[in-house]
Amino acid sequence: MTLYLVERYLPGITGEQLTAAAGRAKSTTQQMRDEGLQVRYLRSTFLPAEEKCFCLFEGASPDLVEQANKRAEIPFEKIQEAAHIAADDLQ
Repeated sequence: MTLYLVERYLPGITGEQLTAAAGRAKSTTQQMRDEGLQVRYLRSTFLPAEEKCFCLFEGASPDLVEQANKRAEIPFEKIQEAAHIAADDLQ
């Protein structure tokens, strides 16, 4: 599956609200997988000073990632294909 980065602008969000949104993303994508749709929420990074959040998803298409975010009722600005490179991946 392809990785997608979801960019969000979340002014005034609290830590509790952010955690709840992440929980909705996880449970919604699990429900979608149970329906046979290939999409999964992986993680989020929040930048409090900019009130921005970047969430990483795996999915068969950007449309499925968009559908997951809409079903979870989490606002987003854009969804883009992404590549993940970890320090452990480097020699």
